[in-house]
Amino acid sequence: MSQTSARELGLCRCHTCGLLVRFQAGSVCPRCHSRLQVRIPHSLAWSWGLLALASFMLLPANLLPITHFYNKGLLQSDTIFSGIMMLYRSKMSGIATIVLTASIIVPVGKILGLGWICWQLQRTKPVRRKRQLIMYRIIDFIGRWSMLDLFVISLMVALVDRGVLLNVRAGPGATAFAGVVVLTMMSARMLDTRLLWDKAAR
Repeated sequence: MSQTSARELGLCRCHTCGLLVRFQAGSVCPRCHSRLQVRIPHSLAWSWGLLALASFMLLPANLLPITHFYNKGLLQSDTIFSGIMMLYRSKMSGIATIVLTASIIVPVGKILGLGWICWQLQRTKPVRRKRQLIMYRIIDFIGRWSMLDLFVISLMVALVDRGVLLNVRAGPGATAFAGVVVLTMMSARMLDTRLLWDKAAR
């Protein structure tokens, strides 16, 4: 059964406040006065660009120290992976699994998932909208919890009994990882899923 899109009916949703209004070239939203656009301009290019930056930031996020701390007067550093291994050795497998999932599995999965959706949109073959929308909604949902492991990592040294009071501070890896989280969230937001319907209608 064919379905008529809002675009074909001359309707447009405001990207700022979400109000559904009748679209005319150059018109503005009557609620928030933002400029109305039927589709996010250059959506696919923006999404690809932000995704490429996130992929680049993933390397320093995992290779550079995410925490620095002083233990018995000596400065020590932990990367995400070494922190995970420390938690496993300290018999905190539950917390280690959370950190592993949130800091490695989720970011890589988001990048691969968004890349797959963007690649499908650029192909000449018809797209499977339902599968791609499910993938997008999963990515958008888990993106809200991506900062969880930064909180866990900031607490993990305090949870491990080292016998001394530690002075902990964030390392450059934490900044890089925060960049990965923000860039993947922006990439997902810039990807206009209505392009799936536009492609299917061709």
